[in-house]
Amino acid sequence: MEIKTQNVPTNTVTRTLSDLDAATGNIYETVNVIARRANQINSEIKQELSGKLSEFSFAADNLEETFENREQIEVSRHYERMPKPTLIAIEEYLDGEVAFRERNPQK
Repeated sequence: MEIKTQNVPTNTVTRTLSDLDAATGNIYETVNVIARRANQINSEIKQELSGKLSEFSFAADNLEETFENREQIEVSRHYERMPKPTLIAIEEYLDGEVAFRERNPQK
């Protein structure tokens, strides 16, 4: 799954609580949904980064060679500049791209 990072702020933005809890009706459920999605995004990013960095690892690596590898440094900088997973999850939630369901519906 492609993680969207366009139009996602890289810093904190003040949000209105009524905008956040409109879909669930409860701010705590909203925070739970966003947190779970942020964990999913974080694991996807981690797997992607590990895959890209594994290309640079060799059995006989030493510390000096690691600092001289420009490609590895550029890959690391790219991921450092990306927005945090929570910010991506909030944007996805507000855009209606996160699907969720209530586990124990009240009767």
